[in-house]
Amino acid sequence: MSSLFECNALAPAWLCHHRDILYYLAPSLLLALLIRALSARHPFFFLFTLAGTICHELAHFVAGLLTGARPAAFTVIPRRVGQGWELGSVRLTRVRWYNAAPSALAPFVVVVLPFMVAWWRTRSGLQFQWVDVALAFAVAPQFLACWPSSVDWKISLRSWPYLLIAGAAWWAAGVSGLLTAWPPR
Repeated sequence: MSSLFECNALAPAWLCHHRDILYYLAPSLLLALLIRALSARHPFFFLFTLAGTICHELAHFVAGLLTGARPAAFTVIPRRVGQGWELGSVRLTRVRWYNAAPSALAPFVVVVLPFMVAWWRTRSGLQFQWVDVALAFAVAPQFLACWPSSVDWKISLRSWPYLLIAGAAWWAAGVSGLLTAWPPR
């Protein structure tokens, strides 16, 4: 007889199967929220965001290289900009409509890192060790760094033709009946 409080009764099977990863990442998520709150109060706490800033800017840099946006400068030294702070930047010298969105929205890929670390540490069962405390401090900033900045979103809008192409493809697929026949039986 199954209990009402078993994982499968409360959550999807895939979530129950990977709950060790989620348990492992819970302290990092809480630490990320603490780092965000503290860094908003004092610039000293930017030190705890450094690992995330490096990954965020590297994502822009690598995407810029791969898409032909020609990265020219890379920095992770915080500087005052108006009322706020800029924690790092990558200067791209050849941003065009076809490479603006991939280069600007590349930090979304950073969220994969915490899950890879969690998978690596939990693949033989959930066991916290002292090294996991250090990993939590390295993984937490990645959750903060995976969201593109407002400047990144503005740059990504230069790829507006992608929206037209995607919309036209969606419309064409709907008109031809491909969407109504999906998924195949």
